[in-house]
Amino acid sequence: MEKLHLLIIDPQRDFCDPDGALSVPGADKDMERLAKLIHRIEKKIWDIHCTLDTHHFFDISHPVFWTGTDGKHPNPFTIISADDVKNGAWRTTNPQFQKYALEYVSKLAANKRYPLCIWPPHCLIGTKGSTVVPVLMQAFLSWEENEIAMVDYVTKGSNFKTEHYSAVCADVPDPADPSTMLNSRLIKTLEEADMIAVAGEALSHCLKFTVEDIANTFDEKHIQKMVLLEDCASSVPGFEQQGRDFVKNMKARGMQTSMSGDFLN
Repeated sequence: MEKLHLLIIDPQRDFCDPDGALSVPGADKDMERLAKLIHRIEKKIWDIHCTLDTHHFFDISHPVFWTGTDGKHPNPFTIISADDVKNGAWRTTNPQFQKYALEYVSKLAANKRYPLCIWPPHCLIGTKGSTVVPVLMQAFLSWEENEIAMVDYVTKGSNFKTEHYSAVCADVPDPADPSTMLNSRLIKTLEEADMIAVAGEALSHCLKFTVEDIANTFDEKHIQKMVLLEDCASSVPGFEQQGRDFVKNMKARGMQTSMSGDFLN
């Protein structure tokens, strides 16, 4: 039997419910299509890997971590650069993190990740918003029951000192925290797959960086077995071009694409 793996990025309520804390337009329909696909091809699925964004309220990318010259926290979607921290436009609410914060934003610029963006607090540990959307959860449970299998849940983001868009490596790994380092277990498991169908949120952020990091670690030949389900992933508003560029660049490296209704049909 061909080993088909599904890699599903952050299918959580805060991203996929229209009233979620960081709702991605179209994500609710993405998850409905993905759930329908899982029910249709249930017996062909060898394994399902589901990543889960998992944050504390106090987090380097949440407003409460930072304070401006007016004494207020930044509004969501504020971009904080190394220059902003150097000149005091933004400082850490807790002074003990000031030195680290400057080093952090400087490393982001050096490793060519996205600059630090302040997000609405989302996927907070223990909250409803951190859970998998019901329509997809039902598909997971059906697969687990019928195939006597378990979804491989991969959590990321609980280290408050670094962003963790990619499911396999934090934007700035913390040497003291193995959970922020390269997830070699997941990568090795995916290397053993015959096909990897990829879906989830958001195309412009967590899905993009996860796939790029996996591809950069894989032997190039493995990239060709990755299939992006194009109608099961959407971009954050304002970042649509980054999502399109990601798909274009990965297709040039060998990644395939498919609509969910056509996949294995």
